[in-house]
Amino acid sequence: MAYELYYWDGIQGRGEFVRLALEEAGADYVDVCRGPASKGQGMPAMFAIMDGKSEFDLPFAPPFLKDGDLIIPHVANILMYLGPKLGLAPRDEGKRHVLNGLQLTITDLVAEVHDTHHPIATSKYYEDQKQEAKARAAEFIENRIPKFLGYFEKVLEQNPDGSSHIFGGELTYVDLSLFQVYEGLRYAFPRATAHLDRRYPHLTALHKAVMKRPNIARYLQSDRRIPFNENGIFRHYPELDRDMA
Repeated sequence: MAYELYYWDGIQGRGEFVRLALEEAGADYVDVCRGPASKGQGMPAMFAIMDGKSEFDLPFAPPFLKDGDLIIPHVANILMYLGPKLGLAPRDEGKRHVLNGLQLTITDLVAEVHDTHHPIATSKYYEDQKQEAKARAAEFIENRIPKFLGYFEKVLEQNPDGSSHIFGGELTYVDLSLFQVYEGLRYAFPRATAHLDRRYPHLTALHKAVMKRPNIARYLQSDRRIPFNENGIFRHYPELDRDMA
């Protein structure tokens, strides 16, 4: 039975971290909200689950994954569930929790990226909080990008199995998520990230290696890969970008 991924149509957003894992593993999955209503798919199918009247396991928000009757919400939770099944996480339970900690740190980073363009309220348009967004983005570029990427660079450098992967000696879902973070930051803040290769050589090498993986390379060239746009998490507003000191 195919996995069912539920996420907003038309954006990469948080759902992309799950898509990358499924695509790398060559897993059978349906991106439900992008499918036709005639097949019981599309956005109404997602809302039908979220608005359920009797279920105890209602997801608060997408993305969420269905595996048979099981519903798993939240990116890090989904990836922790999928990781062993897809060969993208160690079998040892303790090591999986370490890996999950790295993914949760990415979750924190993604939340801060979102707040660069919506620092006041998600219910308001970007244009209604542009001045606050400029201040938040400046702080993010100056302090938070170096804080987060410096941490992941250090973890890569100190990996006893080598710096090719963030954990252990084989590809994990966190490697794929770091690829997406790297891609997203370069899209949203091209000036601020112009010198990532010099500042974070291990992250840059990881990004290049993931991009060359056969399944990922095919996915990136397919119409399944939604382009970055200004409705997702990583948004490019030139007025928010600046050169990094």
